Amino acid sequence: MSIWWSLHLRREAASVPLARRLLLGTMETAGVDPDVSYELSVALTEACANAVEHGGGAGAREPGGAYRVTAYLDGETCRIEVADSGPGFPGAEAPAVPSDEAEHGRGMRLIEELADHVQFGNRSGRGGAVVSFDKILKWRDSPSLLMA
Repeated sequence: MSIWWSLHLRREAASVPLARRLLLGTMETAGVDPDVSYELSVALTEACANAVEHGGGAGAREPGGAYRVTAYLDGETCRIEVADSGPGFPGAEAPAVPSDEAEHGRGMRLIEELADHVQFGNRSGRGGAVVSFDKILKWRDSPSLLMA
């Protein structure tokens, strides 16, 4: 089974649970194991929260702006990408790994723990950060079916 969707969301806190619920609903319908679905939804929540908080222009706290969430369930893998239009990661392709006592950056560390493969980078040309991660899927015994 192959499913993909992409959302263009306002950089507002209310957008984060919307993305999470869509991901959980998609995975439930496809028959993904609930534990794997939960782990991916937590990682997505962290990535979206970072885009909301840091993904704007020079005035990152200004209302407005947008970010994009794309999810691909293809075969045995789910790949998620969150891209914003903010300043990106400063000076490097990947952010520094924070210490356990750090005030900020723990969400990125959590994403790394929950996903099988993670990439942090900057969008070339247009500016902004991109966080993408994937996970090998496990399946429930009987997938849910949508009834028309």
